[in-house]
Amino acid sequence: MDERDRLAETFEANRGHLRAVAYRMLGSASDADDAVQETWLRLSRTDESAIDNLRGWLTTVVARVSLDVLRGRRLRPEGPYPERLPDPIVTPESRLDPEYEALVADSVGLALLVVLQTLTPAERLAFVLHDMFAVPFDDIARIVDRSPDAARQLASRARRRVRGAPEPDTDRRRQRELANAFLAAASDGDFARLLEVLDPNVVLRVDQGAALPVLELRGAEAVARQASGYAHLHPFARPVQVNGTAGYLVVREGRPLVLVAYTGRADRIVEIDIIADPERLETLGLPPADG
Repeated sequence: MDERDRLAETFEANRGHLRAVAYRMLGSASDADDAVQETWLRLSRTDESAIDNLRGWLTTVVARVSLDVLRGRRLRPEGPYPERLPDPIVTPESRLDPEYEALVADSVGLALLVVLQTLTPAERLAFVLHDMFAVPFDDIARIVDRSPDAARQLASRARRRVRGAPEPDTDRRRQRELANAFLAAASDGDFARLLEVLDPNVVLRVDQGAALPVLELRGAEAVARQASGYAHLHPFARPVQVNGTAGYLVVREGRPLVLVAYTGRADRIVEIDIIADPERLETLGLPPADG
C-alpha cells in the first residue's frame, strides 16, 4: 500500500465523524458532504508527518470549512425566504444503518437543527464542537480567532438558546405510537383525539418551498385544525425515521410529495416539521419508505 492509499484509508475511517460534525454545523447533508470532500483535498495537500493528532486536525479543518459556508450563507441568502427547514436524514423505519445512526446520535433531530439555525456562525461552531464533540475551547478559539474565554462565552450563549429546543423521546416505539395516533385522528377528522395527542404548546412548521416563508403555527387547537388539510394524503403515507424520530413520507405515483417529522415527549407530540416541497424532496435522495 503506497502512502496516498494509506492516507485515504485513514481518512475513510474518520469520514463518518467528519460528516456528523459538518451536518450539525450546516443542517444540510449535501453541504456536509462537500465540506468533508474539501477536508480530504486539504489533507491530500498537507504533509501528514507534521500533524500530531490527525483526527483532531481533520475535525478542525471540517469545522473551518463549515464555518466559511455558514458565513457565506449570511452574505448570499438564497431566495426571498432563506430560512428553511434543515435537510432531514431519512431512512426506512425497519433499516437503521450505522451511517444513519452516527448522523442522528445524541438526539440531533430537526427540532434542534431549527434552533441551531438561529445562532451566529461562531456560536453554532462553539456549541457543536464543544457540547457535541468535546473539543476543548483552546482549539475552538483558534478556529474563530478569539480567546478561549470568548469561545466559552459563545458556547454559553448558544446553550441558552438551545435549551428551548424539545428533546425527542428516545423510545422509538413510543414515538411511533404517537405518530400513528396523530395520523389516525387526522384521517378521521377527530378533533378531540388530536388534542389528546398534541402538547398544548405544540409547534408546527411547514416548509412549502423557497418562494414561500416557512409557515409556523403554535398551540394544539391551531395545529389540529391545520391537520385536516393533509387528510387526503394520509392513504399514501409510509413510515420512516427522520433524524431519529418517527415520521411519514407521502409518495404518490413514485414521487415524494410530503415529509412529516414528529418530535414526541412522554405521551404528547411537542413539534411537527413538514417539508411540503416535492422538488426539494427529490433532491434529497430519499430511500423507499416501508410499506
